[in-house]
Amino acid sequence: MQGIELSRRFYADVVAPWLVRVAPDLPHSAALIGYGSELLGFDDETSKDHNWGPRVHIYLSEGDFAAHAHRLLDDFASVMPETFLGEPAGWRSRPHPAASGPDAVGAMGHGLEFHTFEGRLEAHTGLRSLENLTPLDWLGLPEQSLLAFTAGAVFRDDGGRLETLQKTLAYFPRDVWLYKIACQWGRIAEERAFVGRAGQAGDDLGSRIIAARLCHDVMAMAFLLERRYTPYPKWFGTGFSRLAIAKTLTPHLDAVLRAEAWQERGEALAAAYLALAQWQKAKNIAPFEPVIGPYFDRPFTTINADDAVASAMAAIADPAISMLPVMGAIDQVSDLTPLRTDAATSRAIIARMLDGKRVQS
Repeated sequence: MQGIELSRRFYADVVAPWLVRVAPDLPHSAALIGYGSELLGFDDETSKDHNWGPRVHIYLSEGDFAAHAHRLLDDFASVMPETFLGEPAGWRSRPHPAASGPDAVGAMGHGLEFHTFEGRLEAHTGLRSLENLTPLDWLGLPEQSLLAFTAGAVFRDDGGRLETLQKTLAYFPRDVWLYKIACQWGRIAEERAFVGRAGQAGDDLGSRIIAARLCHDVMAMAFLLERRYTPYPKWFGTGFSRLAIAKTLTPHLDAVLRAEAWQERGEALAAAYLALAQWQKAKNIAPFEPVIGPYFDRPFTTINADDAVASAMAAIADPAISMLPVMGAIDQVSDLTPLRTDAATSRAIIARMLDGKRVQS
């Protein structure tokens, strides 16, 4: 049994009946979101050695959290069985400590936690409210944090508050999305000729490394074109394999990584770029006419990525976004894990990097 189903049954069979007895009139939401491979359905036997088991988060208003959370947590410890459906109920080997703080409480003895809506939202976005989100706010939100908040499962949602928050963060607004597409093509444009140039200069290792970077950029573009958040590196390839375009792209990417010569490497990358452009055109997402050919006068096969950038930027309606420099969102400018897991800091960095640097038309 995978973790989401285990936790769903844990709520239905143990937590919900207990709440009916001890707090029958308490409005709450129940879910499993935040962290864990089971949120994406990627958990397996190895996953069970950490951060896995019967887990449920109960979400309360700030007032109800203050009035009831600690009392309920203590009461649940007295009724929680040692195992549930054959799985230990304790905190076994989890590197994440039990929830603790002004907006969350948990215990090492079991997987039930209590949270405020505001606290969980702040942990993922650095914000306690989603009102008046700006483009710079969106660009500073790491995709893995957005995915962790919007994935998983909601078991109960009195008043629909949790699902409303998830719906708001389900994906980037159109113009932010188009800007990210433009910047992703921009990343490809910056290094598209380097695979050939490094190889031509006799640096085969350097050519391979750049090619691998560009494979990652192609995969990230695939997530963007299908309007899906990217998971963090451990599950990046697994998540990519479930995209519709993956069947088309994977043979080209495999060819890139297996190529012995830089010419072959470049040809395979060009085929991947073309597949992206054709998908983009078929879906009418800022389409451009792809051209595969040499890089100016140099014999490095690539695509007219600059036209892709221009097309995506021209499709943006909001002048506050269309005048931004083609640099990118937080995931496009840094892969540093401590930054991507700190939404408040990542938002501040993007705001500092982009604000005041808009291109005047």
